Amino acid sequence: MGTLYLVRHGQASFGAADYDQLSALGTQQSVRLGAYFAQKGVRFDAAITGTLRRHSQTYDGICQGAGIDTAALAWPGLNEYDSAAVIAAIHPGPLPKPDTPEAYRQHFRILRDGLTQWMNGVISPHGMPSYDAFVHGVTSALDHVRKNHHGGNVLMVSSGGPISTAVGHILGTTPETTIELNLRIRNSAVTELAFNPKRHMLLTYNTLPHLDAAQYAHWVTFA
Repeated sequence: MGTLYLVRHGQASFGAADYDQLSALGTQQSVRLGAYFAQKGVRFDAAITGTLRRHSQTYDGICQGAGIDTAALAWPGLNEYDSAAVIAAIHPGPLPKPDTPEAYRQHFRILRDGLTQWMNGVISPHGMPSYDAFVHGVTSALDHVRKNHHGGNVLMVSSGGPISTAVGHILGTTPETTIELNLRIRNSAVTELAFNPKRHMLLTYNTLPHLDAAQYAHWVTFA
């Protein structure tokens, strides 16, 4: 039996012109996670990341904290959906910058609605794959792990959408439940899956063991 550690990227730059960039806190979260793995004696036989910058930056931080220097396999199927394209597919104009609590809530209400329609095949956001193709990108990575790393520890760094999709696929959840899993996952959170050559099994979801101390309470973020 092997263990797959699915890690969501550290805090990125929500509301900025370029979201795909870790904030200073996002880097700290990643380094702290790497140090936690090292303290627990968790070593990885392989690492896989999406190809987004926030994925590689998070992995670099983990490596720095853990004191390791291992190349990761880049897997485009672990990249996040385009939230701006999802919103544009159902909203007539650009949303205001989410710089107030109400703007923030509006952003995620519309995103939730758009994701539901995309996942049910109602809309086709510009430049995005179908939801079935998105799921295949995620499950192909899971298949690769089962086929090539049985009995090992594997680290996978991705985003909330692919991680919740992986968990939803394993548990057989509805699209609506998968969306709720997605929108509640925290930055640098760890999800553990046990696996054998035939299947994956959920052990934990959305945990922050590396931030489980009073001095890290303000490091817990969602975007």
